[in-house]
Amino acid sequence: MAVNYRKLFYRLIDENMTPGELARKADVSLNIMTRIRRNEYISLESAEKICRVLNCGIEEILEFRTEGENDERKDTRHG
Repeated sequence: MAVNYRKLFYRLIDENMTPGELARKADVSLNIMTRIRRNEYISLESAEKICRVLNCGIEEILEFRTEGENDERKDTRHG
């Protein structure tokens, strides 16, 4: 399984928030944001902080995919 944070970046666009602003508001390091950008695992604690700031559930910021699953799959919200 692999983690993908595409939903988080769509959410940031919807909220008109930069990743840097999110890091500051959620009190997570820029290293965490780099790990997210690279689709690497982060701690559940960091994910919870992000969800609190965005007032959302974990399923609204990340998804798990099987290895090799096509990342070019279209998101119906953003065409």
